[in-house]
Amino acid sequence: MKADMIVGIQWGDEGKGKIVDLMAQNYDVVCRYQGGHNAGHTIWVDGVRYALHLIPSGVLNPKAINIIGNGVVVSAEALIEEMKQFEGLLGRLFVSDKAHMILKHHILIDQAKEKLRGEKAIGTTGRGIGPSYGSKIERSGHRLGELRDTAKLATSLIEFYTENRALFQALDIVTPDFSALKDELDGYAEILLPYLADTTQMVWKFLDEKKRVLLEGAQGTLLDIDHGTYPYVTSSNTISAGACVGLGLSPKDIGKVTGIVKAYCTRVGNGPFPTEDFGDEGQMLREKGKEYGTSTGRPRRCGWFDAVACRYASRINGCDDLAIMKLDVLDGLETIKVCVAYEINGQRVETLPEDLNNVTPIYEEMAGWESVVGCRSYDALPQSAKAYLKRLEEITETKIGLISTSPDRNDTIIL
Repeated sequence: MKADMIVGIQWGDEGKGKIVDLMAQNYDVVCRYQGGHNAGHTIWVDGVRYALHLIPSGVLNPKAINIIGNGVVVSAEALIEEMKQFEGLLGRLFVSDKAHMILKHHILIDQAKEKLRGEKAIGTTGRGIGPSYGSKIERSGHRLGELRDTAKLATSLIEFYTENRALFQALDIVTPDFSALKDELDGYAEILLPYLADTTQMVWKFLDEKKRVLLEGAQGTLLDIDHGTYPYVTSSNTISAGACVGLGLSPKDIGKVTGIVKAYCTRVGNGPFPTEDFGDEGQMLREKGKEYGTSTGRPRRCGWFDAVACRYASRINGCDDLAIMKLDVLDGLETIKVCVAYEINGQRVETLPEDLNNVTPIYEEMAGWESVVGCRSYDALPQSAKAYLKRLEEITETKIGLISTSPDRNDTIIL
């Protein structure tokens, strides 16, 4: 049995949560493979809003097992707080004991460095994700499994503060008291230890048993640390290949890959965004689409669909199809723009360049439509909406397999 996958194709916030929630009803296991609590999924079910940051979206399926893989960096405090929303998680939620912890000093370093960058700030959430991944790579990090011996972990952390006294003093970070630190870690251990497991072996076993497994990531392809708009990216591999590392799977274990895109584009934080609309229509997209961060509340930058970037992302992820989200947000527009190429130094370019700062989008304009809200069949869509979707298929070179016509789980067209 192979594991299917949901992956974000833009700069994140594409609506992966709704699709994972919808699909999770047909899966036995849902696994998260990267990122931290800097990302979030907003899911609407029967008019009720759920905001998830670390727990996989399959939590809303009472029959599904949910796994947080080793590739995720975990704030114990944030995870425990999120768990309070749900009952009966024991036996349904498992967290890799190899997943690295986000500790207090990671958060303080993150916030201090971002402040020091001034106008060159990356636009991080300040939640310690980058420094935690940095500690992992430089081999000074700590895994959740170390909560099994909190005295040893607390001693190691105090030693780390001592060894890096100059850095912490420069950043006005105070070395914690051993007793207070151990008490804090004991509190985390008491709650989280029953959920820790060797999740790699678990996923292998589920696949061997022919269980249906769904993989989900956070953020989007254009925020990938290697393949995104560096340095304005996140600190992990958000593309489909990241699932192999973040869960311990081989490429042969991956089945169908579905790319999630909005019918327009958004971006949070700093960095290039060729199709950003600074006028009334960009503001309309923000307000109508409720484009504010699930985790942070930050307003998202909004603009038109970028088919060049989408085609690149579809190829690098090996997408079998696309799920088009928030088509209803475009309702009522007289014309809709689609970026089909870039102009760079007077030349037309149809591939994604390394530097997106100095590109001018080349748009096609298409007719708008009155409303698609609540449409649950392709035939029910307005003709101009069908034409828009067909054009997206052509220029992204990827078929569309699913269309969302409102935030509600049921307002979804499956082709």
